Amino acid sequence: MSGVRWAYALNQWDTNIDAFVRKREHERAFKTISISGFSGVEFTAVSFGAWEPFGSPDEIANLYGSLEGLRSFLAECALDAVSSYVYDPFVGFDVEMGRGPDPLDPDAVERIATTAVWFADAVHRLGGDALVVRPVGSAWQTGALSDEQIGTLARLWDEVGRRIAAHDVRLALHVDFLSALRLADGIDRLLGATDPALVGLALDTAEFAVAGIDPVAFFRSHADRVRHIQLKNARHVVDEAEALTPHAEQFVRTEGGARRIERWFFEPTDEGGLIDFEAFAQAVADADYAGWIVVESDQSPHPAESAMVSGWYVQKVLRPIVEGSARLVEEKK
Repeated sequence: MSGVRWAYALNQWDTNIDAFVRKREHERAFKTISISGFSGVEFTAVSFGAWEPFGSPDEIANLYGSLEGLRSFLAECALDAVSSYVYDPFVGFDVEMGRGPDPLDPDAVERIATTAVWFADAVHRLGGDALVVRPVGSAWQTGALSDEQIGTLARLWDEVGRRIAAHDVRLALHVDFLSALRLADGIDRLLGATDPALVGLALDTAEFAVAGIDPVAFFRSHADRVRHIQLKNARHVVDEAEALTPHAEQFVRTEGGARRIERWFFEPTDEGGLIDFEAFAQAVADADYAGWIVVESDQSPHPAESAMVSGWYVQKVLRPIVEGSARLVEEKK
C-alpha cells in the first residue's frame, strides 16, 4: 500500500485580490479538486484579510466559524484534508499586508516560530501534516550565504521544526528558483546544518528545474530529507546571473525578465516542459516516499480545466507508477 496522498494547490484560483472571497467560489474550487481525483488541498498562509481568507485566522472564523467548521465544509465537498500550509515569513501577520521578519535576523526567531505554530496547529486540525516554508530571501538580496548566515537559518528552522513537531506537523523548506540557497551549494549546506529529524525539504519540481537543478536526480540523492513534494512543469531556465538581477521577484518572476517570459509554471501534462514526470514518479516509488504530493498549476488562466487535466494525468499515469512499484515491494515480502 503506497504511503502517498495526492492534493491540489488552491493558489491558481486566487489570482486577483477580489476574485476568491465568497464561500460559493470556494465550494466550486473544492468540488473541482475532489472530482479531479485529489483528496486534499494546499493553502497559502498570507495576511491579506478578507482577500485571502484561508491565510487569515480571523477570516476563517468569519466565514466558517472555526477550523472545525472549515473541515466540515471540506468534507461536504468530498475532500479529506488540507494537506499543508505554505508560509513565507516575509509576509507580515502583525499588520495586514505588512512586511514580515527576515529569517536571517537572529532576533526574528520568536515572531516566525509563533506564526508557524498557529498554521501548524491549523493544518493538523484540518487533517494535514506539513508546513512548507520559504527559508530565506532571494539571491539578489544576499548573494551566496556565508557559513554564519547558514548557521542562523539552521538555528531558526531547527527551533520551528521542534515547536511544530508537537502538533504532529513536519517542517519542509521550499526553495524557489530565485532563492539565495541556489548559490554556493546552499541547499546542501543548510540541510547539513539542520537536524534531519526536525527539518526536511519541500521539493518543487518546477522551481528546481527553472533554477537549473534536475528534480529527478536531486530527489534520488536527497530522498531521505524530502518531506513534501509539489508537482508542476516549467519550460525555461533562469541562470545565476538572471537570478541576481536587482528586484528579481518583480522584474524576473512577475514581469518575465529581459526575455519577457509570460508564464513560468505549467501543468505536469504540459508538452515541451523540462521535467520527466514519469521518471520522477518512479524515483518516488523506488524511495518508498510517504507523504503528500501536491499538484500545482499556478498562473493557469483556466483553473478548473488545469485541475481536471492534471487529475487525469495523476490517476492514469503517475499514480499507477507509484502504486505499482509499491505493490511489487509488498509482493516480495
